Amino acid sequence: MNLTEKILAAHADKTAVSPGEFINARVDMILVNDVTAPISIREFRRIGVSKVFDPRKIVMVPDHFTPNKDTISAENAKQMREFALEQGTLYFEVGQMCGIEHVLLPEQGLVLPGELIIGADSHTCTYGALGAFSTGMGSTDIAAAMATGDTWLKVPPTIKLVYRGNLGTWVGGKDLILYTIGRIGMDGARYSAMEFVGEAIEALSIEGRFTMANMAVEAGAKAGLFRVDNKTQLYIKSRERHAYNVYESDTDAEYARIIEYDISGMEPQVALPGSPANARPVSEVGDVAINQAVIGSCTNGRLEDLQLAAQILKGKKVHSEVRCLVFPGTQQVYLDALNLGLVEIFIEAGAAVSTPTCGPCAGLHMGILAEGERCISTTNRNFVGRMGSPKSEVYLSSPAVAAASAVVGRIVSPEEVSG
Repeated sequence: MNLTEKILAAHADKTAVSPGEFINARVDMILVNDVTAPISIREFRRIGVSKVFDPRKIVMVPDHFTPNKDTISAENAKQMREFALEQGTLYFEVGQMCGIEHVLLPEQGLVLPGELIIGADSHTCTYGALGAFSTGMGSTDIAAAMATGDTWLKVPPTIKLVYRGNLGTWVGGKDLILYTIGRIGMDGARYSAMEFVGEAIEALSIEGRFTMANMAVEAGAKAGLFRVDNKTQLYIKSRERHAYNVYESDTDAEYARIIEYDISGMEPQVALPGSPANARPVSEVGDVAINQAVIGSCTNGRLEDLQLAAQILKGKKVHSEVRCLVFPGTQQVYLDALNLGLVEIFIEAGAAVSTPTCGPCAGLHMGILAEGERCISTTNRNFVGRMGSPKSEVYLSSPAVAAASAVVGRIVSPEEVSG
């Protein structure tokens, strides 16, 4: 079996599973946020049970509309907070080492290799970077899992993606995943698991792997997984809260498809408006002036991402006609960035540094675009109207490209400002 099949078989108490098979499987962690929790709580009440199956395995993170932007979002957060207090579930309050859920959970050691994790958020697939099977589900399915401790799903086929060659100076996980989605399309991995392997993947940092796993869903995937190696073990060594199992794909495992890429010489990638699949090398973007640059989110809000942006912005100024917004992924990332002098670099460059929030990524608050404006963003989606006006445009890129573009005032390669 491959990695996905081994994890699912173990959680369904089966010796083997195969693609297309429907299974009932135990879950190790359930996630909800301030957008999806109210629906899950309502449906949980309708089931008629008084207690969740295990409060230690349910985590609630207010991150989308927080700090609360209006009365409705405040009521949503209040409802989640009160349910967490009643049930004894894990709850991360704003300001108290909280943050964006998909950066926070790995940081806190709440998701580990070999686990089955479900969340009422499509980017729950992020945790596959640690060799887990994690996927997003609807709020009703999440309510049932909170009551029973298990979930049903169809075992997905697995696509093996092999990346050969060496990573360029400014090329990382965001570039690899945009390149991939650009080639297979937004339905190229529909209801499949993506298994990322190859020497370029081995060279990739854990942060870069989180970025790739996070955007697997943008190719239509159910999950995106990486094998557990020394980098993974080092990352979780100081974070793990309990024992875990490591699974490996068998050498004779079967795959629905095997796709190979030689990424030697790859340029940083940019996804043009309308779709993450509309990706191309930065040199082919053309002369595109921008009004805003966003650096952060559950895709690229980790410390390494901020370090990359600071490397570009140090000693430079954000273009006078550009707003540059920096969103650390968690309070811990914010604190680390502060201690390393990154926040000072951002502020001296003319960037605004915000509390951790999903606000601008989904067009909720703290970075909305007006009609006719263009934004270069390290977030994961650029659909029409995603970040505000349907007559605005969003371009997706790595932190390095976003920072360089903020300085120049148009979309450029980091090489243009780094010397």
